[in-house]
Amino acid sequence: MSRPVITVRRWLFSVLAVSVSALAASVSIAASASESAPEFTIDFELAVEAIFFPQSPQFTGQLNSTQLSSVAEAELYLGFGEGKHEIVAQPFYRYDGADDARSHFDLREGFYRYTSDNDFSILVGRSKVFWGTTESVHLVDIINQTDLVEDSDEEDKLGQSMLSVTLSKPWGNLELFVLPEFRERTFPGVAGRGRFELPVSRRSVFSREGGRAAIDLAIRYLVYVGNWDVGVSVFHGTSREPRFGANSDSIRLSAIYDEITQYGVELQRTAGALLLKNESIYRKTDLDEFFATATGFEYTLYDLLGFGWDVGLVSEYLYDNRADELRSGTFDFETPTPVTAFQNDVFGGFRVALNDTQDTSLLVGLVTDLDDYSKVAFLEFETRLGQSWLLDLEATWFTAIAPGNLLESTSRDSGITVNLTRHF
Repeated sequence: MSRPVITVRRWLFSVLAVSVSALAASVSIAASASESAPEFTIDFELAVEAIFFPQSPQFTGQLNSTQLSSVAEAELYLGFGEGKHEIVAQPFYRYDGADDARSHFDLREGFYRYTSDNDFSILVGRSKVFWGTTESVHLVDIINQTDLVEDSDEEDKLGQSMLSVTLSKPWGNLELFVLPEFRERTFPGVAGRGRFELPVSRRSVFSREGGRAAIDLAIRYLVYVGNWDVGVSVFHGTSREPRFGANSDSIRLSAIYDEITQYGVELQRTAGALLLKNESIYRKTDLDEFFATATGFEYTLYDLLGFGWDVGLVSEYLYDNRADELRSGTFDFETPTPVTAFQNDVFGGFRVALNDTQDTSLLVGLVTDLDDYSKVAFLEFETRLGQSWLLDLEATWFTAIAPGNLLESTSRDSGITVNLTRHF
């Protein structure tokens, strides 16, 4: 199937999701109009972003020193029936003048949700769902696809079409998901930094019958037992994390999406200022199976030295036992599982909240590979300027990256990102 046809189908599905939401809402408005006045809000923001790369590129065709882009994003909310009925839409668009693959539109959210008086809710449309407890990686977070061209930290997600049902009872929360319309991961283009030596083709390969049209299923149960928050989940469907193979033209990589079953566990214990955290998964495919875990703590020092600052100290250990050929020094794309840079690593850092009128915050961290001592340091700073402006600064630095490590292809892509956002 050609790429234009795929793009049109996605746009049509987005329009259909919003149309279904609007139709469901309009049916309910008449019945609930007498209960309370509807609540409607609209937020809009424009942002400009500049990324500065101190080092020259590693591969032919990559941009040199500065990457400029702009973002337009809106969020519309309509609530009525005393909050039982909600419509949310969040369109997003980025334009990048250097890397065409980074210019993209996404309907992050576009859904209708009904919440009953007896702790039952149902959602239809596109939405974003987050699972997880740890800071450095989010192993169990599998509902939404990663928007990798937004940021290499994998925190940004594409909207996912879904039908979800949630039961909130004294015995816990139960969430059920039916997930159509598989979303492929976004990757930098030829000009983009942070890519492999060979760019990733936009023509993906699916090992599952039905390809993009196959339906995924997921279930998650959350319960609070004393000081423990416990979550267990099962996902069956197309992996959001692709493995790679050589394209037929040998100048690009093909993203290969396998059918998987993933079992996840989330744990968090609250003991005053101390949080103990763990995420663990077991994933199985027709080709392989593996176990991965991230475990650690966060300890918060409140009102440090009487300045009103809160400082959180964070440390986590990351372990992943997927195929030995992914180990540092023997990295190869022809693997039965997706590649990962975090198989025997430790993360340490601290978070500072100044608790001032500008909501100023700072996060600093360092990830160290315990096999070859490759290191990745990062910094995130955020503050408001006046009432309508937000300044974000992020820096990522790759240092002492060992030959054969997965991060070797991005070892010259250390960068500083400055983002200025205007809220309306």
